[in-house]
Amino acid sequence: RVMALEILVPTPAIRNLIREDKVHQIYSMMQTGQGKHGMQTLNQALATLYHKRLISVDVAMQRSSNADELRELIEHGAGINTGNGSNGGAQPGRPHPSPYAQPRPVGARPNGR
Repeated sequence: RVMALEILVPTPAIRNLIREDKVHQIYSMMQTGQGKHGMQTLNQALATLYHKRLISVDVAMQRSSNADELRELIEHGAGINTGNGSNGGAQPGRPHPSPYAQPRPVGARPNGR
């Protein structure tokens, strides 16, 4: 087992959203606040665990409340932390390739050029 967690840091901007009853905007602040403030959504945590080879794509999808967003994070790797943080002693190896990527024809170059 491995833990995936959502992290909300009470920054002044987050506090202001709560004070002004704009809590519907908090999720997008969490998505963009990962690098600067250490915030992360559950989908970002699941995608990070997948790319570190700690969970399978099936497990990630089962735990996600927004499979489309998670699929996008897994495919493009945007907004996820694949750094070498503590992972309970697991050896992550190379990140998983996207399970949704289409195979390229033999001899085809990336970006179709």
